[in-house]
Amino acid sequence: MPWPVYLALKQLFPTGRVSFFTLISFLGVGLGVALMLVSTSVMGGFGHQIERMIIDTQGEIQIRASKPLSGVKATEVEKVLTDSRVIEAFAPYADGVVMLEHNSVPAFPGIHGFDYEQMRRVIPLERYLINGSLDELDDDSIILSSILARTLNVGVGGKVSVYSPLMMERIKRNEVLLPREVRVAGIFHIGHQQLDSSTVLCSLRLMQDLYGLRQSVHGYSIRLKPGTDIDAAATALNEKLPLGTSALTWFETNADFQAVLSFERNMIFFLLTFIIIVAAFSITSSLLISVVRKTREIGLLAAMGGRARDVAFCFCTQGLVIGAGGTVLGFAMGLLLLHFRNNVVQLIAKFTMGQNAFERFYQFSSLPAYTQSKDVIIIIVFSLMASMLAGLIPAWRAARLKPVEALRSE
Repeated sequence: MPWPVYLALKQLFPTGRVSFFTLISFLGVGLGVALMLVSTSVMGGFGHQIERMIIDTQGEIQIRASKPLSGVKATEVEKVLTDSRVIEAFAPYADGVVMLEHNSVPAFPGIHGFDYEQMRRVIPLERYLINGSLDELDDDSIILSSILARTLNVGVGGKVSVYSPLMMERIKRNEVLLPREVRVAGIFHIGHQQLDSSTVLCSLRLMQDLYGLRQSVHGYSIRLKPGTDIDAAATALNEKLPLGTSALTWFETNADFQAVLSFERNMIFFLLTFIIIVAAFSITSSLLISVVRKTREIGLLAAMGGRARDVAFCFCTQGLVIGAGGTVLGFAMGLLLLHFRNNVVQLIAKFTMGQNAFERFYQFSSLPAYTQSKDVIIIIVFSLMASMLAGLIPAWRAARLKPVEALRSE
């Protein structure tokens, strides 16, 4: 073992025990690493959960057109989808916005019409149904999202009136189109506040009647075969689709929301890096004090033939060892905190607004977590680099000491 490394370890672990300075330094770096790991894992969990929800409700890719698809153009699109080797299933859909009314209570949700027999191979809607049955969905019934049903105060079997934009078009032509009264066949809950508060599902035929689409559709939802690259599949489809239609991945159709989520995640990560930077400054301060206290010893090493770079390497090694030890400790604390994260959430809810109110306002009862390997690598590299750089100033100070002046130091 090189003597600079041996000397660095002896200073950090005198007589084989962890010194108080070493322990505090480990804890400083460890707390920063733990907070960075927890924050990135929780934000990654939210992103991963939302991705799964979007794919389960929209499909991995959507075919969209500038105008409703029908006739020859719809046939061309379906031929492209049928010939693709990476597509497992696809289903037509039509969507828009309607007004619902129940007992004089209005709501303005988005409505999504689909052919159930085809859509069930693309989107696992049964997974999110909490009341009713999808088998009961027909051309005179709808399925409501949970928060929307609570807003309208209607349950399964209840009747609601549907007002569509087609009614306004008929009024312009001095025609009267009465609202469509439909039955609530089911209620679903996805776990995403926006989707649960403003979504209506119905049959494709009902949607076509409400919007006067006849046999037209607005697009197709697509599920790919497992292991298929989504971006590559979308690019390949765009090369073959007819003019006026395009294939959009789930990320592209929700780009604004994903951008906000990514920005929040990066900002939290950026702010928490200052904890490690503060810990690095404390390491620098402690090592500088060590240089001052051991000035005579450093002078003696130089007088015995120790080179300046070896003396500097000794203090850099101390910073690196502190960084490595703090990183290991931080990951241990972070993983422990992630394991008991739901208990922490329940404890916070218990002493604040209560568990029921917490679920109602924040729309989750458990905290998701998803740790990506690239985040772990970034945290490790940043922690080690910050700790090693923290030892550079003390190392530079020790390397500049002249043997004669150092030996004269009191």
